[in-house]
Amino acid sequence: MDQSRIRYNPPVSDDLHPMIYWALIGLTLLFVVAAWSFAGDGYADYLLAVVSGFFFVAVAIPYILSHVWRKYQSSEQDRAAERISLREWMSNNFQTWQHRLKGSEAAILVLLPFAVVALGMVAFAIVLHVVEHGAHM
Repeated sequence: MDQSRIRYNPPVSDDLHPMIYWALIGLTLLFVVAAWSFAGDGYADYLLAVVSGFFFVAVAIPYILSHVWRKYQSSEQDRAAERISLREWMSNNFQTWQHRLKGSEAAILVLLPFAVVALGMVAFAIVLHVVEHGAHM
């Protein structure tokens, strides 16, 4: 028998690791904080408060729904999947609707748009701060 052809099938997950969700929440908070750098006199503060409320609701609803779902759908297999480390999750496969990806690739594809928008807003805030303070010199 040829022992050199041992197949290894890594586990497949169709749920993101909890740390990915926390990273999404952190990037959303970074975006909101950077957006508040545009606050000034007039209606800007009011509009930023309303938009911040929308972002809060957009983060809170999926968070609450995931907790309710886990409470009623929890099984021993689900609890074992929650205890998996991020490093191990990223080395396993992730099942999408169309095909399987490596967990690390799935994490990048999920986090990249949020990271670009949040860091772009931070860049705009820095430029605004530099321009405002540079004009006073």
